[in-house]
Amino acid sequence: MKNVVLSLLLLGTYITGYAQVAQSPYQTIVSADGSGNFRTIQAAINAVPDGRTEPWMILLKNGSYNEQVVIPESKPYIHLIGQDREKTIIHLNLNVGGKITGRESEGKRAYWKSSVHNPSSPVYKYEGTVVLVEGDHFYAENISFVNDWGVEAENGPQALAMSSQADCVSFNNCKFRSFQDTWMTANDDLSRHYVKDCWIEGAVDYFYGGGNVLLENCTLYNVRSGAVIVAPAHKNAKYGYAFRDCIIDGNSLASDGRVKLGRPWHNSPKAIYINTTMRIPIAAEGWTDMGTIPGSFAEYNSRDMQGNVLDLSKRKTNYQYKDRASGEIISGKCRATLTKTEAAEYTYENMIPGDDNWNPRGIMEELRAPRNLIYQQGTLTWQPVKNAIGYIIYDGEQIIGTTTATAFPVLKVNYALKVSAVNKSGSQGKKGVL
Repeated sequence: MKNVVLSLLLLGTYITGYAQVAQSPYQTIVSADGSGNFRTIQAAINAVPDGRTEPWMILLKNGSYNEQVVIPESKPYIHLIGQDREKTIIHLNLNVGGKITGRESEGKRAYWKSSVHNPSSPVYKYEGTVVLVEGDHFYAENISFVNDWGVEAENGPQALAMSSQADCVSFNNCKFRSFQDTWMTANDDLSRHYVKDCWIEGAVDYFYGGGNVLLENCTLYNVRSGAVIVAPAHKNAKYGYAFRDCIIDGNSLASDGRVKLGRPWHNSPKAIYINTTMRIPIAAEGWTDMGTIPGSFAEYNSRDMQGNVLDLSKRKTNYQYKDRASGEIISGKCRATLTKTEAAEYTYENMIPGDDNWNPRGIMEELRAPRNLIYQQGTLTWQPVKNAIGYIIYDGEQIIGTTTATAFPVLKVNYALKVSAVNKSGSQGKKGVL
C-alpha cells in the first residue's frame, strides 16, 4: 500500500500527444477514459490512506461515472474536485422500493428492477444512495450527483442522490438531482454542512434529515405540482436548515402555485428561508403537515422574481399530526415569519466555524487567473499565482496535464491553451487563456 501511495504522489498526468509532467498538486486523478490514475472514483477512494488529517485531493475529469461512491468514516478529508459541473457526473439507477406483493400496477413494478432489495437487480444490497459520505471534512465542487431512477422515472419510491452522514461537509457549485428524497443530511443535531452555489432538484421531501446546514446562493428546483422541498427531523439542533439568498424555481408542472416550502418529518424540525427569490408561485400557506409540530418553520424577506416583497400573512402557523402510538391528534403552533434581528442570527459566522474553527469558505477560495501566458518552442509558461500550490492545463475543454511548476511542455495545440490555479485545498481558480 505504501508503494501505491508513493506512486500516486509522484505520478503526473499523461495524455497521448502531450508531454508528461513530473508532479501534480493532486494526489489522484480520475478519468473514465483511462488517462488518469484510476477509471472509477470508488477505486480512487479505496486507495486513500485511512485517518487523514489534511486534504487528499482527487481531480475528476469530465466523464460519466456510472457507479456508487462510498466515503467511509475511516477516510476523512477527501476532496473531490470536478472539472465541470455539467460534464462531471456521478450517477446510478437505484431506489429502495420494497418487494412487489399482490397485484400491483406496472408503474410500481418498474421500480423493482432497480431496487436495492431485489436479488435480481444489478444494485442488490447496495447502499440506498448514489453517494454516501461518512468521512468528516468531505468537500466536493463542480460535480453532478444524479439518481437516474428519480430523474428518468419522475416517480417514487425513495431514490437518493446524496446521503451526507458526517461533520464538516461542504459542497461548492454542485448539482443534486432525483425525484423523491434527493439528499439526506446528517442524522444528528451537531453535524455541520455548508452548501454554496448548488442546484438541488426533486419533488418529494427532496432535502431532508438533520444537522446544522447553511445553504447560500443555491437553487431549489421543483419538478412536480405540489412538490415539497424540505422534510427535516431535527431534535435539538441550534439552527437546523438555513437557506440564505437562495432561489426557488421549477418546471411548468411546478408553476401552478401548489409547491410547499416543507413539512415536519420527526422530532422538532427547523427550516428557515432568508432573502429567498421565488421564481415560481408558492402555495399561500407555504408549509404543510406531516409527523410532528415544527420547532421553527419561518421566512424573512421572501420576494417574487420581480423583487417585490411577498405577503406572508397567509402562511401556515397551526399544525397537527396523528400520534402513532395513541392515535391521538396532536396540535401545535409555529410562527411563520422572523424579525430582521432573528434572521441576522442565521449567519456563516454563527452556524459554521464551531469550536474547531472550520472554514469551508477558505476551502472554496477562487484564485485569480494566471497571467502572461506564453507559448514558445513547445512550452507554455505563465506567471505564478499567489497561494497556488499547482495548476491545471487545458487545451480547449480537455485537461492535458497538471503541474506544480509554472511551465508545461505541450507538443501539439488543438484549441486555446488555458491554465487555472489550484489552491491548497484542491479547488480550481479562474482560467487564464492564451
